[in-house]
Amino acid sequence: MSAPFVTTLRTRGAPIRLVSEDATSVWTVRAQGAEVWDAVRLEVLPGTLVREVKQAAMAELMPDVEELDAYVVKLGGFEVMNEAASVQAVGATDGSTFLIMARRRRPVR
Repeated sequence: MSAPFVTTLRTRGAPIRLVSEDATSVWTVRAQGAEVWDAVRLEVLPGTLVREVKQAAMAELMPDVEELDAYVVKLGGFEVMNEAASVQAVGATDGSTFLIMARRRRPVR
């Protein structure tokens, strides 16, 4: 099984696996941290919660951030309002990119 092309663009290392080794219908999604200008690939099931994707991506991209609720997840330019929903339920597909960014805009210095 090969990953969708978009998930290989400028991503850090090997994919983060949020699934068991024997899982079927595994999707590869990309999570990009807006503040760090970096991205990771995650292997998930369609039923994986958006919150789990956010937590795993932030642990890799922004490990010093303690307040996860200060960051939002966007898909297709729109904020995912319910992070307790599955990636499939919010409209993601195999190869989708989730953008993780600060909830409040920060001034540029």
